[in-house]
Amino acid sequence: MSPFKSVKAISSRLADLSRLRLLVVGDIMHDVFIWGKVNRISPEAPVPVVEVTKETSLLGGAANVVNNIMALGARAVMAGVIGKDPHGEAVSRALKEIDADGCCIRRSLTRPTAVKTRIIAHQQQVVRFDLEEKRPLKKSTFNGLWKSIEKELPRTDAVIVSDYAKGLISPPLMDKLVPACKSRDIILAVDPKPENMFLYKGASIITPNQSEAAQAAGMPINSIEDLEKAGEALLEKLECGALLITLGEKGMALFQAGKDPVHIPARAREVYDVTGAGDTVIGVLTVAMVAGMELADAVMTANIAAGIVVGKIGTSVASVDEILASLKEWNSK
Repeated sequence: MSPFKSVKAISSRLADLSRLRLLVVGDIMHDVFIWGKVNRISPEAPVPVVEVTKETSLLGGAANVVNNIMALGARAVMAGVIGKDPHGEAVSRALKEIDADGCCIRRSLTRPTAVKTRIIAHQQQVVRFDLEEKRPLKKSTFNGLWKSIEKELPRTDAVIVSDYAKGLISPPLMDKLVPACKSRDIILAVDPKPENMFLYKGASIITPNQSEAAQAAGMPINSIEDLEKAGEALLEKLECGALLITLGEKGMALFQAGKDPVHIPARAREVYDVTGAGDTVIGVLTVAMVAGMELADAVMTANIAAGIVVGKIGTSVASVDEILASLKEWNSK
């Protein structure tokens, strides 16, 4: 049986999302994929030799959240910082190609664009190497970023904070952003990092994974009982509207004040690559919430979307058609 109250109602909410405008604030990355094959081990060291066949690149980090929103037919504005470098140019071009709005992106001469390069052979990651700057933003960069965000808020339906702990999400930023969203009654959804967890206090919904939730709660999560104890504790400490803990192949758990936890099973048929799955969850979840879905249904929709993207190689997105097809399949069982 489908856990959705009404498949027809969910489908109608996803029918036309073009009226929705979401602002994504976070660490922008350029995801580079080097593809190849391995036929031998290096004579220099016991490591595989990858014979490169092609190289591709995609929007990563917070920019992948934007990509997921645009794939649903909603509109997205990117707020963050990139370098004045080739990777920054590539990110700008990619955002323009999907018709995303980059009006809140600041360019820096001293802060390089964050890059994650993955070596993939025979459909599996061999290694990943990162180029990034984690220091807090310079005051001038921060001031310019906040000014652009503040200007955008009056025409924004929801704000997503995509925190990859690269220095953009900081106490000064969240001290301004949380009350600004509250005063305008704007949904604030956060994909968090444990070290910044309590900066998001008062957000509409926060979506840590199991490891992040355990670290923030200061306790291991090895059972359903542990999960519910940690979830309830974080919900109270963070004073957020809801807490969604993602559990990988075990699904998700939703916590709301005064309500029993809701456990949602995973929807992936076969997992190929979990890259960007969290970006899909926060993007689809927030769009669904803004579109008027009840929270449980919005979570289920995000769960379905996550199951779709982990069945693909590389940073991926889920389309409305794919989500609806999976929804109908689930409902028929």
